[in-house]
Amino acid sequence: MTTVPTPRRRLANATVAAVAAATLALLAAPAALAQGAGYPGKAIKLVVPYAPGGSADIAARMVTDEWGKALGGSLFIENKGGAGGNIGVDMVAKAQPDGYTIGLQTVSLAINPALTARMPYDTLKDLAPIGMVASSQHVLVVNNAVPAKNLKELLALLKAKPGHYSYGSAGPGSTFHMSAELFKAVAGTPIVHIPYRGGGPAMIDTMSGQVAMSFPVLSAAQPHVQVGKLRALGVTGTKRSALMPDVPTIAEAGLPGYAFETWFIVFAPAGTPRPIIERLNTTLNQALGTPALKERMAKDGFDPIPSTPEQARARLETEMPQWAKLIKERGITAE
Repeated sequence: MTTVPTPRRRLANATVAAVAAATLALLAAPAALAQGAGYPGKAIKLVVPYAPGGSADIAARMVTDEWGKALGGSLFIENKGGAGGNIGVDMVAKAQPDGYTIGLQTVSLAINPALTARMPYDTLKDLAPIGMVASSQHVLVVNNAVPAKNLKELLALLKAKPGHYSYGSAGPGSTFHMSAELFKAVAGTPIVHIPYRGGGPAMIDTMSGQVAMSFPVLSAAQPHVQVGKLRALGVTGTKRSALMPDVPTIAEAGLPGYAFETWFIVFAPAGTPRPIIERLNTTLNQALGTPALKERMAKDGFDPIPSTPEQARARLETEMPQWAKLIKERGITAE
């Protein structure tokens, strides 16, 4: 004899089936996430740990469109400045490791651990590098009242009057500051550090003569050099820049052994599933290889640096002790 389910029994059976399906879906969700299935299913937040307009912000805004196209999703930027970038990076370190909150930082990611007494995160333990993005150079500029017409003449002035000349930076621990401190260390001559709240004010006071020199980002200084408000004596990288092809590197201009570049790296919270890291890395490298992004970067003085996550981590592991050594030897603090 066949029993026909009553409406109440049919409803109960349907409810049990729905609960079972939902339970299976919940159990399957972590496994799907671990395999990167369906990623990205929503917009990805890219945290830039500085105010809008700086080099990190510019680099992030350059890459997001092409990266989003390659990824098949979208990225939006959230600027979270403060503490030399540590606040924004800490925000990423403490985010859910699901691939929907990632960050972009400069070489300061390697510098800050030695510069800050109490770091809110552990760079190598709490972050998972995704890949390198690009590098850019700074440039040593002097105002027109400084009699030096080239780097050798400037070095002679600095050594003739130790501590007489000053330079402006974007603040303690900034790349402006660290590029100058490295210059002082290699040159073996004291120059007074005058910190400002940003690179713009430092460059303005260099032009006005409040400070003799500064090390601004090349793309920001180039318009002022072109119109003769600043004199460029050398770019900080290992090769000349297409933005200022007539300006030698500091090393070739008279200070062998000097080289400084700002680089940009993207990262996720530690524990982010490997398939998601790999997808982010692969699509980032695809974006960096597009002619449109290459052209845009070149115009702003950036050089793309495609890499693997392992290469990005290796760069951090290599440079962190190098900066720690310089910071300790010169007694540099974030204050």
